[in-house]
Amino acid sequence: MDPVLIANLIFCIIIVILSIWAYNKTKNPTKLYIGAAFGLFGIAHLAVLMGYESSLTALIVIRSLAYILVILSLIRAGYTAKTS
Repeated sequence: MDPVLIANLIFCIIIVILSIWAYNKTKNPTKLYIGAAFGLFGIAHLAVLMGYESSLTALIVIRSLAYILVILSLIRAGYTAKTS
């Protein structure tokens, strides 16, 4: 049991919960997208904790999708930001 992986998994769970809470307050889907990305990161952390190799192709794909989701969320946030 790697304490860093456990901490990362706990933080991912917290971020997913907070993103759902933030979405319910603002109805801004960008918050859900970021939460979904961290949910994917959490799945990858959990898989490694369960004994799968970190370099497993499926885990690399999951992490890549999570990073792409964060990137797209931030681009969306940039385009929808209000200018003053």
